Amino acid sequence: MKILFAGSPKSSAKILNSMVNAGLDIVGVISQPDKRSKRGRGKEASSVATESLKLGIPTFKPTKLDDLFKQEITQLNFDFLVVSAYGKILPEWMLNAPNIAPINIHFSLLPKYRGASPIQASILNNDCKTGISIMRMSKGMDEGPVYCSHEIKILKSDNKIDLENKLVSLCVKNIENDLSNILNNKLVLKEQNDDEASYCSKIDKLSGNTDFKKESTKEIFQKFKAFIGWPGLYFEKNNIAIKIHGLMEYNSNNETFKESNFKFISEGLAVKTNDSMIVITHLQFPGKRIISALDAANAHAEFFEK
Repeated sequence: MKILFAGSPKSSAKILNSMVNAGLDIVGVISQPDKRSKRGRGKEASSVATESLKLGIPTFKPTKLDDLFKQEITQLNFDFLVVSAYGKILPEWMLNAPNIAPINIHFSLLPKYRGASPIQASILNNDCKTGISIMRMSKGMDEGPVYCSHEIKILKSDNKIDLENKLVSLCVKNIENDLSNILNNKLVLKEQNDDEASYCSKIDKLSGNTDFKKESTKEIFQKFKAFIGWPGLYFEKNNIAIKIHGLMEYNSNNETFKESNFKFISEGLAVKTNDSMIVITHLQFPGKRIISALDAANAHAEFFEK
């Protein structure tokens, strides 16, 4: 079978690599255009584009999915268009381009969590299970019929990075067989029940903001796990955004707070939440390195406790 692959992030690059190692014929790869480097020097390619070039696969990085790009793609002969977190809505001509089907690898058990952030949504909602859905793409967002799905448990300790790695491994384990079964008509498409559908929003920098007075300890912990890496969890104090790099539970409510909601204790920086307390173990001021809360106690005690 011949496959045109579309994706952008590191998770998709791992899936692409596994498909090549499995001997699948990848005729081309589509990824997002190069973006400005975080280091501020020039531009850098997406993880998928970097991987595909390393593998010697023809790589396309269109700024627009227009008629000019259509001419390039329709010259290729491929059975499947396989999409994994590409990051753009595909026009109808792309969905009609493969000989057999346009396939989307979605990191949730559809129709749950249609949209851009299903992994984060499953953690935020404290779900006990999730999985991947192999879906035939349609014009609507993640609304197409599903060929099959694969399920895993979510552990209490799982954060976004852990869960994403598990879902990538689940995909790597099954994608070759799933595509073969679709090719040989061994899977029956099942329409999604729109009445059971839920949606998740796109994550941005503001998603990581936490308000201790309004949120429960459990909610804060789930946000910390869901947004680890990016955008991260932060709070505002004295008009300064401070990132949280470590959290732990605090089981006693015996601490007394005077004027501030913050207090340094032996475990770190204790904070009053909506329903109890939580302890920050590591934090970061803007433009500074990550420090332990105990170091912060020496340098910033007045900042927090006034």
